[in-house]
Amino acid sequence: MKRTATAFARAVERELFAHDVDRNVNLDKRRAQDKVRWLRDLVRYRYPTSTPTAEASIWSSCQIAINDYHRKKRRRDGPSSESSLETRSHNIFYPENYEPSTKRAHVSEVNGSLSPLGVPDAKICRTPPDTPEHKRGPFPKGFKDILDKEGPSGFAKALRKHQGLLITDTSFRDAHQSLLATRVRTKDLLRIAPHIAHHMSGLRSIENWGGATFHVCMNFLYECPWERLEALRKAIPNVPFQCIFRGANAFGYSNFPDNYIREFCKLAVQSGMDIFRIMDCLNYIPNLIFGIEAVGEAGGVVEAAIAYTGDVTNKNATRYNLAYYMNLVSELVKAGIHILAIKDMSGVLHPSATRLLVGSIREKYPDLPIQVHTHDTAGTGVASMIAAAEAGADGVDGAIDSMSGMTSQPSLGAIVRSMENTPKATGLNLGAISKYNHYWEQTRRLYANFECTDTLKSGSSDVFEHNIPGGQYTNLQFQSHSLNLADQFPLVCKNYARANEALGDIIKVAPSSKAVGDLAQFMTQHGISSTEELERHAEHYALPRSVQDFFEGKLGQPSYGFPESLQLKVLRGKKPITGRPGATLKPMDFDYQRRLIEQKHELAFRMQDVLSSAMFPKEFDKMVNFRRKYGPVDLLPTDVFFSGPEHQQELEIELEHGITLIIRLTSIGLVKPDGRRQVHFEYNGQERSIFVVDQEAAQVRETGINHERSLC
Repeated sequence: MKRTATAFARAVERELFAHDVDRNVNLDKRRAQDKVRWLRDLVRYRYPTSTPTAEASIWSSCQIAINDYHRKKRRRDGPSSESSLETRSHNIFYPENYEPSTKRAHVSEVNGSLSPLGVPDAKICRTPPDTPEHKRGPFPKGFKDILDKEGPSGFAKALRKHQGLLITDTSFRDAHQSLLATRVRTKDLLRIAPHIAHHMSGLRSIENWGGATFHVCMNFLYECPWERLEALRKAIPNVPFQCIFRGANAFGYSNFPDNYIREFCKLAVQSGMDIFRIMDCLNYIPNLIFGIEAVGEAGGVVEAAIAYTGDVTNKNATRYNLAYYMNLVSELVKAGIHILAIKDMSGVLHPSATRLLVGSIREKYPDLPIQVHTHDTAGTGVASMIAAAEAGADGVDGAIDSMSGMTSQPSLGAIVRSMENTPKATGLNLGAISKYNHYWEQTRRLYANFECTDTLKSGSSDVFEHNIPGGQYTNLQFQSHSLNLADQFPLVCKNYARANEALGDIIKVAPSSKAVGDLAQFMTQHGISSTEELERHAEHYALPRSVQDFFEGKLGQPSYGFPESLQLKVLRGKKPITGRPGATLKPMDFDYQRRLIEQKHELAFRMQDVLSSAMFPKEFDKMVNFRRKYGPVDLLPTDVFFSGPEHQQELEIELEHGITLIIRLTSIGLVKPDGRRQVHFEYNGQERSIFVVDQEAAQVRETGINHERSLC
């Protein structure tokens, strides 16, 4: 049996080298060997017995794989194209011999909320969005071409020389993180990608990575975030990509070793990322400088961000005043940044403050490109972005109209229209923006389960009082509902401000904002309304883990220090970290981490997967197990993925070019005593059935005894 498996692995290895090395001399040989090891491991792990039946099954699978390899090679043009065998061995989550019927099983089992933030009774739209037609032929030139030709420094100079206002579109990341709980799937992003590449190539950049995308992709969408980046890069080759990068936190919620951050930046650039908006949740200079160095070494565009809070127009302010921000900018410029970003995560940078801050920076640094980001929670977003342009900013962030407003970014279309017929005209086509907006308006209906409007009906100028970040605001509302604090949400907001004061009036952006939010919920639950009460409580009870991490110095050092009295009570004798947290962490052993996950899942992984597993271990395991069980469910329509099919709904799922599954739900049986139902399908014209657990029935059975007791 082992001889057969080894012979197969070596045969495939010879086939790969015979075709790829001869045809493409630039092929990375080590990468090809990694693919072959995956195939070898796949056979050994999946068929450990030596029975004749198992051996026959192996040879059958081998023949299918080799035939598929040759067929795809013949079908695709160019020596550098990847065959199905290559792609699937590179993408470990879709094993070569997965059964398409596993997709049918997933469709059947979606009969309850897939997410704790899902609204089960929300009415979703079953109509696929209309995708605008796009031009055929070569892609028009964009800023990505300048970046590739001139490098990061030349790219920054080109931005500064550009006459019109530059626009970064946040619809692919921050907008849906703020409005739809980050649930937009790669499938729906790729659908509109050609329109952007052909008709909106004048965008300064597209923000499509970072923030909560890593966590949500793996935990709820069962997608690999690296695959999302790579797929979008292929679909939009002419517009720079941008991510929000939390320095020593990367995309996680705690600090990582220095070698991890450097490796992450390197692979992100290789996978298609261009601009790293480097920020720190406390504006802690050592963390920012390390992030700047890591991105610079990787070859990325260094866009360092100052996180904004307070009000620079308040001349009596002793904290977060104009002098504070000018000193911070000075330190970043000394570090050798390419671009400066002003990140207003709460939406409190009103027009007057915008003019003062941007104008002061522009006067002192005439050659420094400036980009401004805000949230429209208070309703001042468009006005503030216009003020930024007039004060000397080179670019601003906006979200397409149907994904803008409230806790998202200001309307991209409104900004573009406002700049028309002025020296700052953006050059973006209003007709293309209209079609883009129409697509998102329809797509948003597919995500009714995650709509912020279920709990949030409008923006609020109260944000000037509590300073809750836009990306956190809706999540905080959802959490309040889950903790039965929905009616007390105004009190939660007040306690957010109180919690911030208790922590020392800090910069609030993930992960520091999580500490403030967790403490606000904690104070609301326990009826605490002052710092004095909190200190008395902290002597006897443990505060949330995020608050403990903050006081331990695991996030860095706040601009104005820790409140010593509360810190002493929280730490209870434990010595805090006083410098940059990542500097004290032991370097990560990537080989050990790879062996760990390969032994656990009996698959081979690439380096990107190793980094994902280290950042979010539980979520990574959940994604791998789900995809091994059900196969490529990312091919399912969004309405079916989240809510399952309707009766007699026909699904056409294209697995590959020329290979299509046609599935129709024909009937659903009655609930059996064990909580299962028999679900009947028409599967490529043949009747099939499968037993699945009715999620609602299972919940009733679990709580049935309690119901009976309550009736007695």
